[in-house]
Amino acid sequence: MPRETPIFGRRATLGLGLSALAWPALVRAADPWPTRPVKLIVPYAPGGAGDTIARPWAERLGQAFNQTFVVENRGGAAGAIGTEAAARAAPDGYTFLASTSAPLTALPQLRPVAYDVRKDLMPVGRMGDTLGGFVIHPKHGLNTLAEVVEYARKNPGKLTFGSAGLGTSTQMRLEMLKLRAKVDILHVPYRGSADALNDLLAGHVDMMNEIVVLPHVRAGKLKLLAINHARRNPEFPDTPTLAEAGYPDSDVPIWYSVWAPTGTPKEIVAQMSAKMIEIGNSDTMQKRLREISTALTPMTIDELGAFYDKDRTQIGMLIKEANIQLQ
Repeated sequence: MPRETPIFGRRATLGLGLSALAWPALVRAADPWPTRPVKLIVPYAPGGAGDTIARPWAERLGQAFNQTFVVENRGGAAGAIGTEAAARAAPDGYTFLASTSAPLTALPQLRPVAYDVRKDLMPVGRMGDTLGGFVIHPKHGLNTLAEVVEYARKNPGKLTFGSAGLGTSTQMRLEMLKLRAKVDILHVPYRGSADALNDLLAGHVDMMNEIVVLPHVRAGKLKLLAINHARRNPEFPDTPTLAEAGYPDSDVPIWYSVWAPTGTPKEIVAQMSAKMIEIGNSDTMQKRLREISTALTPMTIDELGAFYDKDRTQIGMLIKEANIQLQ
């Protein structure tokens, strides 16, 4: 007579089998992170503001996690190439996007891109807001924003403005000024702010709006006209904000943040977010950011997501009102 296996035995065997299958997942969930270098993709060429801000963050995160954090520059297509690379990266916690706001807010509303920010990326933490402003080459002898606006009205299209590329935040700042001041200033896009800066210093273009220009303001090679922020830059206390210069509600924030590919384990994203808040609140990081004309109020994951949604809406309104089109 065939021997029957007790139902309890079958269940026990099945339970053990399921436990064995689940065991690797439990081990993986408990694995320490990071155990190898972590990559921060900056979607612009080296030498620009994104690079300048991401590198001190990579250094401090590396110290905090006792692991190497590497900045990888992937410029091109106004930030779209690097942003897509981050969005398509394996969601294993070893690749993050460290970017300015433009590829996330403005660019997707100006042309088709191969990523959807809210579907393909997860907010992690804020790296800072730049305290840059409009600068002009001294060859024109213009010393205030009012003088620049008056000159531009009398000479439409003669002044030129160099940016890091089409659809960048600095272009949005120019478009806002043109809209509010009712002036025509010619936009000249470059493949990164470093190239634009070289031409500005050589006098080939007239204006810019990037933090990378500020050391040259200190050296007397460029004239700072107005700060694009709600408060003055402590390094240049005599330079007014845009509102103080007569253009309230004209600021276009340039903010930098870290995002993870969607699907990255929430535990890893939470660890990164917590460390970024801790580092961002430290006196050491606050001092380091001030040295590169950047201010920071750290944000949680949810706060950054809400801030992104609001800024994207505001940028969309500017694009529509100013009829901005990429050419």
